[in-house]
Amino acid sequence: MARKMKFISWNVNGLRAIVKKDFDKTFNELDADFFCIQETKMQAGQLKLELPGYHQYFDYAERKGYSGTAIFTKHEPLNVSYGIQADEFDHEGRAITLEYPDFYLVNSYVPNSGAGLKRLDFRMGWDTAFQSYLAHLNQDKPVILCGDLNVAHKEIDLKNPQSNHHNAGFTDEERQSFSHFLDQGFIDTFRHFYPDMADIYSWWSYRFHARDRNAGWRIDYFIASERFADQIKDSKILTDVFGSDHCPVELLTKAD
Repeated sequence: MARKMKFISWNVNGLRAIVKKDFDKTFNELDADFFCIQETKMQAGQLKLELPGYHQYFDYAERKGYSGTAIFTKHEPLNVSYGIQADEFDHEGRAITLEYPDFYLVNSYVPNSGAGLKRLDFRMGWDTAFQSYLAHLNQDKPVILCGDLNVAHKEIDLKNPQSNHHNAGFTDEERQSFSHFLDQGFIDTFRHFYPDMADIYSWWSYRFHARDRNAGWRIDYFIASERFADQIKDSKILTDVFGSDHCPVELLTKAD
């Protein structure tokens, strides 16, 4: 990668809802090369976005008003693929991969284990299949993975780790799976630059004025292949951007 580029990832909690707020203004102000969206909650034909200069790619869930991902990019890819090449997990619109000469970009909305952990087994099956998919890509060229990965990795990554120890997104199983993934040759780019930064999160419940109190979780990430680390300039969490229960996260790459 020879040029400076900006990547944005944002769980918008409903694309049709957020376009009624200030999405256009935020989108234009951020002026990203790659703008990755999770939880679009829509089907084909339900929304026409006018984004001059951007190629648009959507992965829709079969279930209406559920899940879904999208990528808007200024750079036309060599190839586009949807899902993670595992039929059990490829009906919910959870992943888009764009291939470029020097890297793959993967945008993903990882399944939530749900209330009472009723979907934990599905989630762990997803993790296994997804990590295998990413490892396969990583053998070919470096990977940039972004999205709502639905796990707070360490205690520093959420406000109340003790009371959430057995809740979705902070179970031992999910955290250990994430550690295993990073051990396969990937870095959490935010922690790469800010290993000890506390009290900065990307998601806050709509309940109990959580965002006002900054009682949040860091579950939105940019992950990169280790060998791509020297190409990265910074990784940020844009906590001053509103419109969703998540805020965007950002990755900046260097120019040669």
